[in-house]
Amino acid sequence: MSRYLFHRAWQSLLTLFLATVVVFLGVRALPGDPALALAGEDRSPAVLAAIRHQYGLDQPLPVQFWRYLTNAVQGNLGTSIRTGTSVTSMLRTALPVTFELAALAIVFASLVGVGAGVTAAVHRGRAPEWVANAVALIGLSVPNFWLGLVAILYLSVATGLFPASGFVPLSSNPVDNLHHIVLPTVILGIGLSAVIMRQTRSSMLDSLSADYVRTAKAKGLKPRVVISRHALRNSLIVVVTIVGLQLGALISGAVVTEQIFGLPGIGKMTIDAVFQRDYPVIQAVVLVTATAYIVINFLVDLLYSLIDPRIRVGAGAA
Repeated sequence: MSRYLFHRAWQSLLTLFLATVVVFLGVRALPGDPALALAGEDRSPAVLAAIRHQYGLDQPLPVQFWRYLTNAVQGNLGTSIRTGTSVTSMLRTALPVTFELAALAIVFASLVGVGAGVTAAVHRGRAPEWVANAVALIGLSVPNFWLGLVAILYLSVATGLFPASGFVPLSSNPVDNLHHIVLPTVILGIGLSAVIMRQTRSSMLDSLSADYVRTAKAKGLKPRVVISRHALRNSLIVVVTIVGLQLGALISGAVVTEQIFGLPGIGKMTIDAVFQRDYPVIQAVVLVTATAYIVINFLVDLLYSLIDPRIRVGAGAA
């Protein structure tokens, strides 16, 4: 186990380092000069030179990267070129919003997707499977931004059931927080629930035709016990993999949903940073997202052995 953990640790650090290098070079390849945006109307050479020197933009790229890397290791992600505030403090404000949205969306998608997938597999060839497949197809085909706009039009503007935009912190008022976050959660989770449903159905069909399930039925176990304790448990490996990968994707992919519903998460912060060529903010968001991917994938590997005791996390470690 310890050998496996060490093996995954250095792989994760290498992946994170390479992602940091790619993003550092990529954001500087974007057209435009942040010094021009900060200078405003006074774009004299002296002012531009002073701005570049203040933010270290006049240094060679290797020097800029080394300074950024050493500061990041110490927890200092720099200062926003656009606002002049600490990037770390900006992340402290924005990340809880995005994490809450992604976590609730993954819970919603898992409950709906697994439930619909099991129902479709158990009732194969009958009406419940047709309904589940039709709903999943709609969820995969319709873009989230269109669903969000339709939801705002009918559920917020027309009926007033949910707020059209805004956010209330969970610590301030849990009820208002859920009232504001429930609609974005459903919209963000619909597409993922369709993916989980299709994968759960496919995996459940394989499990239901396996020998151990037929043996469990022959022993006289109730159908509910056979499905929950035998077929579903062995089908969860695929589901956990998808959920783990999609949770990282939701953290970075909630940009459109946050923009539509006016949520002050990292999505809005990232878009503003890209338009303003705010290098420190862009780099910090990607660093956090990459770290989330790495940690989630590691936890998914550990969950495998809990779901299926036949799997040992250290078996394939070199």
